[in-house]
Amino acid sequence: MVQRDITTFGARTTAAEVLSGVDLTGRTAIVTGAASGIGVETARALAGAGATVTLAVRDTAAGRRVADDIARTTGRKPGVAELHLDRPATVDAFVAAWSGPLDVLVANAGVMDLPESYTPAGWETQFATNHLGHFRLALGLHGALAAADGARIVSVSSSGHGSSPVVFDDLFFRRRPYEPGLAYAQSKTANALFAVGVGRRWGADGITANACMPGGIWTGLQKHWDPEVLAATTASAADVVKTPEQGAATSVLLASAPELAGVTGRYFEDCHEAEVVDAIRDGLHGVLPWALDETDADRLWDVSVALLDAEARSRR
Repeated sequence: MVQRDITTFGARTTAAEVLSGVDLTGRTAIVTGAASGIGVETARALAGAGATVTLAVRDTAAGRRVADDIARTTGRKPGVAELHLDRPATVDAFVAAWSGPLDVLVANAGVMDLPESYTPAGWETQFATNHLGHFRLALGLHGALAAADGARIVSVSSSGHGSSPVVFDDLFFRRRPYEPGLAYAQSKTANALFAVGVGRRWGADGITANACMPGGIWTGLQKHWDPEVLAATTASAADVVKTPEQGAATSVLLASAPELAGVTGRYFEDCHEAEVVDAIRDGLHGVLPWALDETDADRLWDVSVALLDAEARSRR
């Protein structure tokens, strides 16, 4: 385990504070889901530190507005590219358009608690978007990551992972009743297991990956919540809620901190490595053993490759 006091940062640290005095000039970064929420602030902080940033977004018009805003605040304008993680063809197009080494991939985009829905391939939408889309993106960008000097992947997970492991026997709720929260939870466990898998497979290429829990942040991610539940949760959690700038801090720490060079397959929160727990504390803190299990990470990798291969064959 990494020492939890590896940094002096904490829950209230902002992304800009993490990168204060850090020079990322010459580094390239992709941030998915960077048209809203913590993705915007992750991209802003990386650009402010000198990185050449690409905003990978579904809505390119919104992405261009964000890029203009980041340019006004940092003097560096990110690029904008279309990416729909639940549409494999757009992931492939994004990869095909990329050129040169890639130093940082922040797998930040996500959907939460969606009503039951499936992609044309028959994949449950939350798992397809949050895990399989990012998995496909990373596989496609492997060469670019390997070409960089010590590339890092940041996989944005959630304390929500504590509600479900990856249910390999029924990934897409074909034999059990669909529960939006459980679908989200297993996709977030998959995000953490992906980081474990990268460490086991791509370490020799100089690529590391770590997962993180941004914290409790009110963004558009909660748009599918029942309004009464959202209102009650907002009131009860007021003292622990973070701003988007604070929520982006752990992501940019994992993307840049010299102290984390070579560290891979871990799960972080509040700018520190999380404690392994039996149950998530106060709804926010700790990581369940199933999110770090190497056997499950290997199985998830193999299952994901098989799903992507089958989908690609169906499109030929």
